[in-house]
Parts: sequence; structure tokens; C-alpha cells
Amino acid sequence: MTSCNTTVEETKPNVIYILMDDMGYGDAGCYGQEKFTTPNIDQMAADGMKFTQHYSGSTVCAPSRSSLLTGQHTGHTPIRGNKEIKPEGQAPMPASAVTIAEILKGAGYTTGAFGKWGLGFVGTEGDPNNQGFDEFYGYNCQRMAHRYYPTHLWHNSEKVMMEGNDWKHTVTYAQDLIQDATIDFIETNKDKPFFAYVPIVLPHAELLVPDDEILAEYADKFEETPFVAQKGGDYNEDHLIYMYASQPKPRATFASMMTRADKYVGEIMAKLDELGIAENTIVMFTSDNGPHQEGGADPEFFNSNGGLRGFKRDLYEGGIRTPFLAVWPGKIAPGSSSDLISAFWDVMPTVADIAGVKLTNETDGISLLPTLLGKGEQAEHPYLYWEFHEKGGRLGVRMGDWKGVIYNVSKKVPNDFELYDLSVDPSETNNVAKDHPEIEAQIREIMKNARTESDVYKFKANTLSGM
Repeated sequence: MTSCNTTVEETKPNVIYILMDDMGYGDAGCYGQEKFTTPNIDQMAADGMKFTQHYSGSTVCAPSRSSLLTGQHTGHTPIRGNKEIKPEGQAPMPASAVTIAEILKGAGYTTGAFGKWGLGFVGTEGDPNNQGFDEFYGYNCQRMAHRYYPTHLWHNSEKVMMEGNDWKHTVTYAQDLIQDATIDFIETNKDKPFFAYVPIVLPHAELLVPDDEILAEYADKFEETPFVAQKGGDYNEDHLIYMYASQPKPRATFASMMTRADKYVGEIMAKLDELGIAENTIVMFTSDNGPHQEGGADPEFFNSNGGLRGFKRDLYEGGIRTPFLAVWPGKIAPGSSSDLISAFWDVMPTVADIAGVKLTNETDGISLLPTLLGKGEQAEHPYLYWEFHEKGGRLGVRMGDWKGVIYNVSKKVPNDFELYDLSVDPSETNNVAKDHPEIEAQIREIMKNARTESDVYKFKANTLSGM
């Protein structure tokens, strides 16, 4: 980890980190989206810095969030896959994990998380209250977050019932209440430094929004093929939480979900202005992985991956390259952009620099503060590393402009090594591995050595040892 020498002289800045769920690289106007509008996200790009080569922690939810919060890539972070716990929750982060929230809390920040957690059920070591967050409101379980009209959310250890929702009736839209809690947290803590982690659930499937003016904007705009839920997917007595509801207009609904999420972003930015704290607050915006294809979603129609190859669960660019915006009035130049290669594990050292904290824990990240402020020497990554433990196991490395990928690494005979030169082939259409054996050898060595062994997240074959 490399720290920036730049110091922030004013009162410790507030930090807001907005994390969309399954939003693709091309799902905002400022990144090329043309079929729906995201004016508030676009305004962030106009008011701050837009990154064009930023990467998520993983290609699915839980490990991506673990990577973000611990400042470690998936070869080191404790949660490296989606592991479900019944009846509710996911495999918990261990007590030994050090999170951004714990670091900022130790520096005098009040910390809150609002949205989807997915890193440990209430009362476990992974409970957000046991991982540095003073307040949590939202879905503890990411499986429950497949539904926008759940029976309950969690406020710390309190189970909060959603009025009118009973798996047959859709009355209380949970994400609206989460947004209210986010705004309340900002208002309550306006006079002291705070960290707000805002993992918005939209536009993750299911595809469902209230029947309001936002949906009406798109209701008749697209040709539609209705999505019919699998058995147990609709709201009824036999409801299965992890399934999705039927949706007669999936395209219109997806577009309205993105515009609705954009409205949430605008409300957060407006509240900072109203409270007079915008100039002492850095707001970051990104997504946890590439666009999904479940529940009737149609990322190809919307060009949600921005022309990149792959979707959620891929280690091609479309599965892991994500939008990243940062706004800090008076500090970050408006309308600026950066092609710095960066990733989720850079957020921890960056916010530590912003808060004036010296990190003592292990991180794979570099501070992005020199780039954000336009001064100081910016460190660069020698490589980025990902491992994925579903779909037969997948490995990915970016080393400069080179991208190496291997699929089915847990199989007896893994897929062939793939190599792409992103400087001329960002869509990864031309595998040039045979032309560059020396680059393949370097990346294979990284894949072998960039990780520590995990008792839980193992590759079944001996692919790594044989590299």
C-alpha cells in the first residue's frame, strides 16, 4: 500500500460511498447510455472526476463488498464467494477482518451502512455492527434483497417489519425506506465527521418498482417480451425468497429502476448542499460488478456493459470494469477524468489518506488521492488480480495493458489461457496468447502467487500449483 503525502487541513472530511448493485459500465449517460436518463449521476461526472479504468472487487456481490471493505483483492480478502446461510444471511466476515468502517471509526468518524450487506447475519462476527458500523439499516441478507417488497428489513439488531408486505401484497418499497434512513443519517451527523456506506440495491433483479411517474416515463417506450417467473417466483404462499417476480414490461422497469436510483443519488447530493457540508464531503459512486441477466433483464438491449465483453460472473471486462465517479467541491477538478488503472481495494488507503490515518493493516490497494487532487506522485499497480469460485472457477489478471483469463480452473482440464491487449482490444475479441508466451508466463506466475490459501474458498484441481 502506498500513501499520499497530501494532507487535508480542514475538519476531517465526510466520506460517502454509493455502491450500485449490478449496474454495468454503460448504464449511465456519462458512460454512454442512451436509452434512459441518469441526470444526477451525469452531474457527478460534470462536477468531479470520472474514471475509465476502474474495477470492482469481484464479479458477484459478497466478495466484491468484502474486497471493498477490507482493501484486499479476492486472493486475500476473507469472503471470496457467495456462501448462503439458512434461513437468512451469508457466510460472515471474521472478527480478524479490518474494515474501512473500523479504520474511520477509530479516527473519530460516525459510521453508517444503508442498503444491502451480505457479509454476515445479525449477531455473527460479520454483523455490520461488529465490523465498525455504528448504524445499519437495510437488507442484512443479499438473498432477501432479491425482493423489493420484503416482509422485513434490519435496523441494527432490530427486525423492522414492512407494512403491508406479506409475499402476496406489495405495499412498502424497501429501498425508499433505506433512502430515508440514509438522508436521516446525513442530517443527524452533519456537524461531525461521518462515513456513509450506501449500497443501493437497484438495479439488481427482481425487476420491480412502484407504479409512479418514473415508471410512467418509460411504460410505452420499448418493445417488450414479458418475463414469466419460475415456480415460486411470484408473490404467493409458496414464495421462494431467492426467485424473481414476473414482469410484463422488463425493459421499462429496468430503465425506471436506473432513473429511480439516479434520483436517490440526486437527493443525497442536494442534502449536502442544503446542509452546507458539500465542500467538506467527498462522494464516490460505483457499482459492485457488471450487469446481470436474471429476472428478465436485457443488458444487450441497453448496452449495459458499454460494449465490453461479458456480464456479471465473467472476469472479462464487462463483468468487472465499473463506472467510478468522485466529487469533492474545491478539491477535485470539475469535469476531470482519469484512465488510472484502479480497483475497489484502493478505496481503503484513499479514505485513510483523506482522514489522515496511517494504515497498519495489510492492503492490496494504493491511495488514489494524488490523482483525485491533481497533485503528488501517484503510485500504480503492478497488476490487478481476481479469483471467482463459481462456474467452474475463474482467474483474471490485468498487468498494464495485458489481460489474462483462465476459465474452468477447477476442472481436470481447464480452459486454455486467454490473453488480450486492452490498449487495442478493449472488447477482448482477439486472443493473442500464442503470440506472447513471455507475457503468459508472467501472468501465470501472478495467478499462482497473488493469493493466500483459504480453508473455505478452494480450487478443486491443481491448476494453480501446476502453473
